[in-house]
Amino acid sequence: MYSFEYERPKGISEAVGAVGEDDKFLAGGQSFLPTLKLRLAQVDKLVDLGSIAELKGITVSGNEVSIGAMTTHATVASSADVKSSIPALAHLAAHIGDAQVRNRGTIGGSIANNDPAADYPSALVALGATVHTNNRTIAAEDFFVDLFETALEEGELITKVTFPIAEKAGYAKFPNPASRFALVGVFVAKTASGVRVAVTGAGPSVFRQGDMEAALDSNFSPDAVKGIKTDASGLNSDIHASAEYRAHLISVMASRAVAAAS
Repeated sequence: MYSFEYERPKGISEAVGAVGEDDKFLAGGQSFLPTLKLRLAQVDKLVDLGSIAELKGITVSGNEVSIGAMTTHATVASSADVKSSIPALAHLAAHIGDAQVRNRGTIGGSIANNDPAADYPSALVALGATVHTNNRTIAAEDFFVDLFETALEEGELITKVTFPIAEKAGYAKFPNPASRFALVGVFVAKTASGVRVAVTGAGPSVFRQGDMEAALDSNFSPDAVKGIKTDASGLNSDIHASAEYRAHLISVMASRAVAAAS
């Protein structure tokens, strides 16, 4: 690990003011700290967000669930508000990594990293969530750009994520047995404006499966998506699974997600 300065501010404005061009915010650190340890990244300063109380917590207001950026996966998984409003989101959080990751990792850190196999991006896109920063609001579909790339600008800080409460929602993933990352994960949400199907783990970034959305709009049942194939071109292929196998898993996981939602 290369040497760096360390700051632990108490408020959002203090944190934003402390970050320079070659500095980084530190959320849960479950991805970034190992990267630093292996000297795959270098920073001048780490700005630790762990002491900023306004970045933590879960609230439900009207038809919306708001989750602070520094809220841990374990907190989302165990929240009575999330379980009653969007149980699929609590289920997703409960199956991220292992106990250590769930108790240290945060929703803001996860989506800012935008790992192609992370779970949360599928929930944000399927539910039509909004990412709030210190400067603006960003629709989930505009937030996730490409492999480890988001719409965040230099020094921009995620403050919270707001999720509309869906009529029905379900999530299913085929996990890597070691990391618990999704080889393929599919989040299905039935909303007032129609059905949305978001896929993670299969491609360089989260994406929607339009053919499945159209089928589920007509018939919201597991059988409606079982026979729908996804084009394997452009999907991830590695030592864990080929692109063709991931394409097959999308249909299987989508069917399971619909069954869970129903």
